[in-house]
Amino acid sequence: MRRDPVTAFIALGANLGDARQSVEDALQALARLPDTRVSARSRLYRTAPHEATGPDFINAVARIETGLNAPALLDALQAIEHAAGRERPYVNAPRTLDLDILLYGDARIDSPRLTVPHPRMQGRAFVLHPLADVAPERVSAAELQAVQGQPIKPIEGQRP
Repeated sequence: MRRDPVTAFIALGANLGDARQSVEDALQALARLPDTRVSARSRLYRTAPHEATGPDFINAVARIETGLNAPALLDALQAIEHAAGRERPYVNAPRTLDLDILLYGDARIDSPRLTVPHPRMQGRAFVLHPLADVAPERVSAAELQAVQGQPIKPIEGQRP
């Protein structure tokens, strides 16, 4: 049985290897997921690690329309991370690719594997700025003001 598509927002980030290419490749991989299309993507941003270590991150957010349920989407995202060489040696370790479900329709999910809306998204400039590119109605001026001290810079020469 086919599900009606749900709009979901996916955060993408990387800070090991060719981080920019990893994020671009992940955006293409999202578009290849079953019953899924990327309907918008943010600009790429360079950000200093926040609650993490290592070199600067490249971050973005994608808006997708998907027929996958949330657990299946999480499995698919983790498979993309694994294919990109993602390892999890310790919490907030540098990473070749990190994909997080920020929002899944209007769902509220609190399970051992998945919490949606993402519990820390409001405190992260590297999520809020790219999310504002693709869904400005989802990010308030007050939220952006609250993270203004976190270094973030759009990468030049790209479209929002």
